[in-house]
Amino acid sequence: MYARLLSHKKWSLLLIFLLLSAALVACGGTAEAPTTTGAPMATEPPEAEPETTLTVFAAASLTDAFTEIAAAFDSDNPGVTTVFNFAGSNQLATQINEGAPADVFASANQMDAAVESGRIDADAPTVFVTNRLVVVIPADNPGDIQTLQDLANPGTLIVLAAAEVPVGKYSLEFLDKASADPAFSETFREDVLANVNKVSLGEADAGIVYTSDLVGVEGVSGLEIPDELNLVAEYPIAILNDSANSEMAAAFVEFVLSDGGRALLAEYGFGPGTGQ
Repeated sequence: MYARLLSHKKWSLLLIFLLLSAALVACGGTAEAPTTTGAPMATEPPEAEPETTLTVFAAASLTDAFTEIAAAFDSDNPGVTTVFNFAGSNQLATQINEGAPADVFASANQMDAAVESGRIDADAPTVFVTNRLVVVIPADNPGDIQTLQDLANPGTLIVLAAAEVPVGKYSLEFLDKASADPAFSETFREDVLANVNKVSLGEADAGIVYTSDLVGVEGVSGLEIPDELNLVAEYPIAILNDSANSEMAAAFVEFVLSDGGRALLAEYGFGPGTGQ
């Protein structure tokens, strides 16, 4: 378990996430005697870099990491501005299926729907990072949760993401795995779900989130879920077939997959992907 002390407010913010960023040159001179001069030569202005807006649809859990990546990418590519639509992966997939304009889609296991819509080729997605589940607990641990089994204690207040979003789906799969494990009660899943409440912000005893969600968050600790019970969320990234800026979109994806991009993603708690 690892702990970061501090604020109740930070814990509330994390729950909000579950429920559910010329110089002017004067040229001239004086002549010793009047003389006839031609008109000053006109100088060609420097060619301006073309302005390009790159639209990236990305899973909400990528917000901090991708915001930093975009700042570096835009700095390396004058004239380019990367804008994001951060939301739940299922919501983004729906928007793409409905024709929303986008250049790049980076999701948490929601790429199939976009492929089925025909806007992304089946062989285009590359898994660039992975994520895992962790139980998050307020630093003062009001529910006295010491083990995963304690999540099933009567009266414990648990927050889970909606089953429609990947982290919520994985949370339910974890509960299924645990219920089949001899170290847990067969009713572990039902007992934990009975403790799930839409409680007031800051009043929950625990929640299940991605490991990356804990990076930089104060006032909480993380209770690890062992490999045999955990789930690995894969994040694929792809360029949309109808991207208005396909070359720059390809450059952005390459930037994300670069050693520098991967290192930055690791700083935000993401595991390595399988793509090259």
